[in-house]
Amino acid sequence: MNTFKVHLLSSSRTFYEGDCESLVIPTVDGQYGVWAGHSNTITAIVPGKLSFRVPGQEQQETAVSSGIMKIEDNDVLVLVESILRPEEIDEERAEREAADAKEAMLQKLSRQEYLSVQAQLARAVSKLKIRRSYLRGGRRG
Repeated sequence: MNTFKVHLLSSSRTFYEGDCESLVIPTVDGQYGVWAGHSNTITAIVPGKLSFRVPGQEQQETAVSSGIMKIEDNDVLVLVESILRPEEIDEERAEREAADAKEAMLQKLSRQEYLSVQAQLARAVSKLKIRRSYLRGGRRG
C-alpha cells in the first residue's frame, strides 16, 4: 500500500511522525479521509475521533481537540490543541467536564462564551466516546 508522511502534533507534544497509510480526521462536514497522493488542501479539525494506520499495524484511534490539517505534496501536518490515546483519557474527568459544560450552557452567556462552552462539551463528549469504545473492545487502560 502507498504511504505518505504524517506529523501529528499537539500544543504539548509530538504525538507521531512517520509513514502513514490512511488518516481520518473529524471536520465540520463529517469525517475526512486522507490517503497517499491526496490533493493539497487545508481544513479545520473539530473535536472528535482521529484515526490513522501506520504500515504493518492496526488502525489507531485518538481523541483530538480543534485544530487544522495541511496537506502539501504527500506530506500531512495535523496541528491540534490536544491529542490523546484512549488509555490516556481520564473518564471521570471527562464526565465532570461534560457536566460542567452542560450546566454552563444553561446560564445566560454571551455568544462567544456559549461557543467556548459548546467546544468544551464537544471535547469532553468525544473523549468519553473514544475511551468507552476502547474499553468495549476488551482493552483496559
